[in-house]
Amino acid sequence: MIMYLIPIIILILDWASKDLMLSSLIPHEPFVVTPFFNLYLTFNKGVSFSMFNTSNVWLLVGISCAICIGVLYIFHKEKNKLSQFALMLIFGGAVGNIIDRLRYHVVIDFLDFHLGDYHWPAFNLADSAICIGVVILLWQTLRRKK
Repeated sequence: MIMYLIPIIILILDWASKDLMLSSLIPHEPFVVTPFFNLYLTFNKGVSFSMFNTSNVWLLVGISCAICIGVLYIFHKEKNKLSQFALMLIFGGAVGNIIDRLRYHVVIDFLDFHLGDYHWPAFNLADSAICIGVVILLWQTLRRKK
């Protein structure tokens, strides 16, 4: 039952951070935090790291909802607690980005890491949760095969 708190916590943190950035930053103007990190408000019409940029928000919402259903299905079959934790990270992050698409028709991104002039694509806390969840699942899979 405690696993269901994970996506709720992610949603609260994601929503609060995005609303703070929307009210504090000027779009596409970097706010320098460190020599390698900026807060940079941008709007993503695509999926992860702006891939598959599209104006068809309903297609992306539909695909994302289908993925969420699949993640929940796997979650209920999974017995390993770490894998369940990872699945809830993925679920919470995906729902956070679905909410953005429904509210704004884009995903709000604001974390900008860079090395000199090379910038990693901007992302948000929901994206971070998804990536951490995927890494945990990959690690679990590789560990099981040994």
